[in-house]
Amino acid sequence: MTIELYTANTPNGQKPAIMLEEIGLPYQIFPVNISQGEQHTDTFLAINPNGKIPAIVDRSVAGGQRVFESGAILIYLAEKVGKLLPNDGNNRFAVLAWTFWQVGGLGPMIGQWGHFSRSAPEKIPYAIDRYLDESVRLLNVLNLHLTDRTFIADDYSIADIMNYTWASSGLNFIRSAHPDKVENLTELDRWVKVVGDRPAVKRGLAVLK
Repeated sequence: MTIELYTANTPNGQKPAIMLEEIGLPYQIFPVNISQGEQHTDTFLAINPNGKIPAIVDRSVAGGQRVFESGAILIYLAEKVGKLLPNDGNNRFAVLAWTFWQVGGLGPMIGQWGHFSRSAPEKIPYAIDRYLDESVRLLNVLNLHLTDRTFIADDYSIADIMNYTWASSGLNFIRSAHPDKVENLTELDRWVKVVGDRPAVKRGLAVLK
């Protein structure tokens, strides 16, 4: 196998599995049981010193190229095969901008709302409301951007993969608790379906279950 993928079935962990299915590189999954703290073992920390999934090791590179952080992984894989990330021009920077928009905004906000609303030992209304409102705002930003666009940039790209896992899970999560907060996101719902119907996306999600 060329690529070793260390991951778990979470929105962040799903991204590289989808990407690898899209680009067709051979890979092997090494499941990391984050509920049992396997991400903090010495073995995993040697790959990602931050102790978070996902991470990859590219064994086609002498000594094994280690890459962690989902955005960095997708950029690395895209550049390795020359797919899903334009080489230059405005579209390249649009893809990168929306990739980092997800890394810095959509994922962390939905994740924090999930933590404070479900997992935190103490329910703090201010924190719950703050992260919920920001998650909803960001979903509305993406919904507006997708008006008259099939994909986030001109063509399907890593920006779509990066945002899909968080947008789809976030919509389902918020709708289960506050359906009134995410009404009329028709463009976002359309895009989620278009991306989710891709065979490679289905395979990438299925392989982690």
